[in-house]
Amino acid sequence: MGVLRIEPARAQPWSPRSLAVIWRSFDLQLTIYALLLTSIGLAMAYSNSVESGGSLFARDSTFVRGLMWAGLSMLVFAIATAFDYAWLKTLAWPIYFTNLGLLAATLVVGSGVGGTARWIPILGLQFQFSELAKILMIVVLANFLASRQGKLDSIWSILGACMLVAPALVLVMLQPDLGTSLVFVAILGGMLFMSGASLRWLGLLAAAAVPASYVAWTYLLRDYQKARLLSFLDPSQDIQGAGYQLYQSQIAVGSGGLFGKGLTNGTQDSLNFLPVQTTDFVFAKLSEELGFLGAVVVFALFVALIWRILVCAWRSRDPFGLLMASGIASLVLFQVVVNVGMVIGVMPITGIPLPFVTHGGASLISLGLGLGILQSINMHQARAEW
Repeated sequence: MGVLRIEPARAQPWSPRSLAVIWRSFDLQLTIYALLLTSIGLAMAYSNSVESGGSLFARDSTFVRGLMWAGLSMLVFAIATAFDYAWLKTLAWPIYFTNLGLLAATLVVGSGVGGTARWIPILGLQFQFSELAKILMIVVLANFLASRQGKLDSIWSILGACMLVAPALVLVMLQPDLGTSLVFVAILGGMLFMSGASLRWLGLLAAAAVPASYVAWTYLLRDYQKARLLSFLDPSQDIQGAGYQLYQSQIAVGSGGLFGKGLTNGTQDSLNFLPVQTTDFVFAKLSEELGFLGAVVVFALFVALIWRILVCAWRSRDPFGLLMASGIASLVLFQVVVNVGMVIGVMPITGIPLPFVTHGGASLISLGLGLGILQSINMHQARAEW
């Protein structure tokens, strides 16, 4: 297989340009699709706050926290857009070790449910650094793979990329967070494929993942994780235990019908039958209240968003830009497929959020950072084609 070769763009310092050129370089469609998906997530948070019976504008309401996180995400997006992405290549190694340090700190001082260590309190808010780690790892991998153009038919370059990801993956597994660990694997696979890495070596690594999965199942996964992974095969076998969440989720999705029951009218949520309805299982709540047509609109927005991310990749004259966009596209696509799949019962439950729609500050801010970097790549390379 031929290796993808892109002539790197010369680093250009930021210089004043006309407003027209800046506007044309900014991918407005990418931003609009992300904002629409975020608005749908806020609508689900609003519905949850109303159905819970508390004050809509109470400080601890889901809706107020969602508005706050959305505002912070847009601020991060704006800062990342204005920041010259070329500096990320210079700072790649400090970013890498900072990333590992944050994940290690989570294990030491983090808190969670049932003995997990996933969240660190910051200014009274809970922040999950494993979400930020996804974007930071994409930056590091993009820099590593871009620096090895013409060498990716070598197994050593591919193993080097794997070794970069391994420490972060292990630290996340120790939290334990199986879902995020799988996202790291998806990001690595997508970026290696788009970089032009040898398909022969990628196939051999995929084959080696089979015995590695057995080792992880035997020695790393906890009993409750195994039960959740197996419950999707037949949730009715343990409706009151491991299969309860999936069973209630399937009821919610099926009861929505074509047009849904209407916003704030979902019975699975208001009667507290459906657990974590604003986080991992928000798609079940969305399907119940907005119906099949609402779900189709969400899918269409995700397809459009991923398409615009890939357009950023294809337009980039810098291999770093192409690989950065490839990593973000892999992240979004994998999380959408797995989240929806686990909600409707065709994939194991792994606790992966639905991008932009799931209520969660760390996920939303991290996505804002990733899309801001893409806009920086667009604008600093002045690729204005629509």
